[in-house]
Amino acid sequence: MRAFIFPGQGSQAVGMGRALAEASPHAREVFGEVDEALGQHLYRLMTEGPESGLTLTENAQPAIMANAIAVLRVIEREGGVRLSDKADFVAGHSLGEYTALCAAGAFDLSTTARLLKLRGQAMQAAVPVGEGAMAALLGADRAKAQAIADAAAEGEVCTVANDNDPGQVVISGARTAIERAVALAKDHGAKRAVLLPVSAPFHCPLMQPAADAMEAALADVAMQAPLVPVFANVTAAPVADPAVIRALLVEQVTGMVRWRESVAAMWDTGVTDYVELGGKVLGPMVKRTAPDATTTSVITMDDIEALLKAL
Repeated sequence: MRAFIFPGQGSQAVGMGRALAEASPHAREVFGEVDEALGQHLYRLMTEGPESGLTLTENAQPAIMANAIAVLRVIEREGGVRLSDKADFVAGHSLGEYTALCAAGAFDLSTTARLLKLRGQAMQAAVPVGEGAMAALLGADRAKAQAIADAAAEGEVCTVANDNDPGQVVISGARTAIERAVALAKDHGAKRAVLLPVSAPFHCPLMQPAADAMEAALADVAMQAPLVPVFANVTAAPVADPAVIRALLVEQVTGMVRWRESVAAMWDTGVTDYVELGGKVLGPMVKRTAPDATTTSVITMDDIEALLKAL
């Protein structure tokens, strides 16, 4: 069985999408649709920068999605291969869950772009700049990370945000609590703790205002059942009912991204082949959770041609 997977924030880089757009009118069409939906020159920001503008979460989120959907559109239109014929499941990391839903036909491209722009704006607005932080704990599993977060909290928000793989867990919360966690991480058995260059503390209770904003936005958009089930971040289980998906997307804003468990559950279901579109971040995480899995990263036209031969 095969899953198509879609990366989250941090996979953006100035220059993304340019080579694909130069090589394919179908990729250019995707970037044009997203620009039109947002009423901004996002593609120009993706290809020319500045990096400071692209890194803003309200731009990074739709950019990462557009880049992955451009890859998919080339596979489908030029390769004549439909995702629904070649994938048993889709999944995405955080914002990548929206990309996965777009890829599986649950949201159209314009709707996905507008939802992610709003999600980024709402997440940024939820906590004043500088008051929240996130840190990656390396060489720590979820239990160890939770113990570090609990020890550092001292009455402030400090919680596990992303359970990425058996040796990488991200915590999120109040900046002072996260800084305490970084300082005491090694004493609790983590190899290393690194503050992440993010502008807000994602996937923690401080994001509740953003969850409220997404609940209102998602109530207003058209949504179809996905052509293949999506493994949801907050349950690490497959879902195809639009009403349930809406509720889980709201919960996802403040909830933990259970990526390690999602990969383990997909593997247990029989998924051995994981194809990451638009990034090369998730493949290594998959391999650390399911060492015998086959992972493929598809970003360039050469990657697409190799994938089409393999499918």
